Amino acid sequence: MNVFRLAGDMTHLLSIMVLLLKIHSMKSCAGISLKTQELYVLVFATRYLDMFTNYFSFYNTVMKIIFLVTSFTIVWYMRYHKVVRQTYDRDQDTFRHHLLILPCLLLALLINPRFTVREVFWTFSLYLEAVAILPQLVLLQRSRNIDNLTGNYVFFLGAYRALYLFNWIYRYMAEKPQLRWIPWISGFVQTALYADFFYYYIQR
Repeated sequence: MNVFRLAGDMTHLLSIMVLLLKIHSMKSCAGISLKTQELYVLVFATRYLDMFTNYFSFYNTVMKIIFLVTSFTIVWYMRYHKVVRQTYDRDQDTFRHHLLILPCLLLALLINPRFTVREVFWTFSLYLEAVAILPQLVLLQRSRNIDNLTGNYVFFLGAYRALYLFNWIYRYMAEKPQLRWIPWISGFVQTALYADFFYYYIQR
C-alpha cells in the first residue's frame, strides 16, 4: 500500500467521523442529504460482496466493516432517530436519486472487467459512487447555509477521491503498468463534481 492510498482511506474515514460527530453531538442532520447517504449504503453493500469469501488483509477487512457499519448507522440516524430525523430537510433534499441507480447498473452490465455477478456489482458500485454525491451538492447549493462540520464532511470526501487519483497514478508508474479505465474514469468524474464546492470552500 502506498502513501496516497493510505491517505485517501484515512481522509475518507475522517469524513465519515466528522459526519457522525455532527449527527451524534448536535443531534442534527441539517444540511445532509439522506439521498446521498442511501446511495453510499448501496455502494458499499454491492462493492463488498466478497468480504466473506475473499480475504486480502486484516486492514482491508476492517475498513470494509467500518464503511458498511457507519453508512448504515448514518441512514438509521436520519430515518429513525426521534430527534435527528426531525432536523432532516426533506423539502430541500428532492434530488431523484433512484434515477441514478438504473443507468449505473445498465452501464455496469455493458462495461465491466469480467461478466460475473461479483465483478458487475463491483463495477456498478464504482459508477454509482461517482455520482452519489450529486444529491448532497444540490442540497448545499439550494440551502446556501453550510455549517462548518457539513462543509468539512464534503471537503474530506472530495479530498479522498483526489488522493485516490494520485494513488492510481503512482501505482501505474511504480508497479507493473495496467490500464484500469473503469476506476480511473469513475474517480475522475467523481472528483470533477467537487470542483465547484472546492472553490467555494477555499474562498469562504
